[in-house]
Amino acid sequence: MPFTFTSCPIEGLYEIQPRVFGDSRGHFFECWSERDFADAGLPFHFVQDNQSQSAKGVLRGLHFQKTHPQGKLVRAIAGEVFDVAVDLRPGSPTLGKWHGVTLSGEKQNLFYIPPGFAHGFLVLSELAVFAYKCTNFYHPEDEGGIIWNDPSIGIIWPEIAAEYILSEKDRKLPSFCIGNNQ
Repeated sequence: MPFTFTSCPIEGLYEIQPRVFGDSRGHFFECWSERDFADAGLPFHFVQDNQSQSAKGVLRGLHFQKTHPQGKLVRAIAGEVFDVAVDLRPGSPTLGKWHGVTLSGEKQNLFYIPPGFAHGFLVLSELAVFAYKCTNFYHPEDEGGIIWNDPSIGIIWPEIAAEYILSEKDRKLPSFCIGNNQ
């Protein structure tokens, strides 16, 4: 199988390592195969692909959709990011807990985040190209968010030799509150 699937400490999260074939010319790998993911018990149906480019220190998130939740298969095409998922699933034993994975264009690893999670990432390299497949369409009117440094969640973001750069919208996101963010 061209992928290794590793479950994370929070149920539903997976770090995925594709088999990368490289030589002096560069490299090749499959970054998604519906058949291989289904064979591994992860039968996803993706409807939208997104891509962003960000400079070092850019922190995007923590975002989610309230009534149209998205599962996401994320990766750094180039550069390196610290990617975070926060469990927002009602009744989950890990509600409000987070897990982070460093994704890099060099390693070509992926991170699967199921519906019901807030998501964000911090760019660690000088520049990063970040891509993700979504299981639901984006609905701007349905977007929710949690402030990146909420002490009740306690995400340990990597220290970098740059200031974090957030959008005005992300700077104003509310704290985590089970009743208000879902």
